[in-house]
Amino acid sequence: MDFGAGDTVTRALRGVDLDVAPGELLMLVGPSGCGKTTLVSIVAGTLLPTSGELSVLGCDLVAMDPRQRVRFRRENVGFIFQSYNLLPALTAVENAAVPLIIAGWSRRRALPVAADLLERLGLGARLRSLPSELSGGQQQRVAIARALVHRPRLLICDEPTSALDADNGRVTMELISTIALGPDRAVIVVTHDQRVYGYADRMATMEDGRLVSIEDGARRRSAAAEET
Repeated sequence: MDFGAGDTVTRALRGVDLDVAPGELLMLVGPSGCGKTTLVSIVAGTLLPTSGELSVLGCDLVAMDPRQRVRFRRENVGFIFQSYNLLPALTAVENAAVPLIIAGWSRRRALPVAADLLERLGLGARLRSLPSELSGGQQQRVAIARALVHRPRLLICDEPTSALDADNGRVTMELISTIALGPDRAVIVVTHDQRVYGYADRMATMEDGRLVSIEDGARRRSAAAEET
């Protein structure tokens, strides 16, 4: 993946080959500027590679036109960000329902679905609260609900715990690894937060635009140990 041209070209990714399986939580780690965000942006279809092949959920995103890629993301991809990105004038349940409303659902149909998911995330008493009335951990739970409400097959989390204290970071990863992860959904977590490494099935380490290692994470090693 290159940015710029001629003498000013910057190669952000170099020969990256990565497969992520349904039911897997893959953590993407490495120093700032190594290409992690560029890689997940390509996987999500918000950036297109300048060379190579890109297949996500069996679809060739490069061959799609822009409208097809927007529809693909809307139907298949969920995002959780470090900064939550909640709309300040909307309540928790309205924020969580946004992807459904964008997809054409009526508010009457979308809000109960969003409310049910927020209940599962422990926010049943805060459905009518504005983001300014919620703690950081609660805002992140609303963001998780918003990312999952349309039942995406791929969830991308960009530094989901780095703005949270240890307790809220642990709760967030517990929720992602239980409610978000499933047999038909892959989860990619970009993180610098070593406190949450234990939730990974696999750890992919990047340096200078390259994948330098892919190793089994603590969760997979623990499961293997229990089977023996």
